[in-house]
Amino acid sequence: MEQLIEFVSNHPLLSGGFVAVLALLVWSELMRKVQGLVELTPAQAVSWMNDPRVVIVDVSAAVDYNKGHLLNARNIAMSRLKEPDAEVQKLKDSRLLMVCKTGQTALQAAACMKKMGATEVAVLKGGMGQWISDQYPVTRK
Repeated sequence: MEQLIEFVSNHPLLSGGFVAVLALLVWSELMRKVQGLVELTPAQAVSWMNDPRVVIVDVSAAVDYNKGHLLNARNIAMSRLKEPDAEVQKLKDSRLLMVCKTGQTALQAAACMKKMGATEVAVLKGGMGQWISDQYPVTRK
């Protein structure tokens, strides 16, 4: 314990940075739990995708979407979720699977949909990167 105190006193910026990063990590995880966001692994997402009520929303940039996306996914820009139009408003009554390149933007998109009133929203954990890494199929159509 004495060494820890000495380290902290000799390296206040490094110690402060560590505490700040740790606090942000804890805060972001708590916010996910509070918002009720569900993250699905690719294997879990497949069972969701087999439900005919599910709408897959890919919030990736059009360039990334065109490189490969989930079958039947709709490419909807994040800006449309932040200021929803009539088509986006209709989505809130569906089961939604939000997808992006890495999973981070999809979390923001899911939070927007929850705020709009959507009740069943899930995010593909790891995004398309994880989906492709796990060797699941993609389409370019």
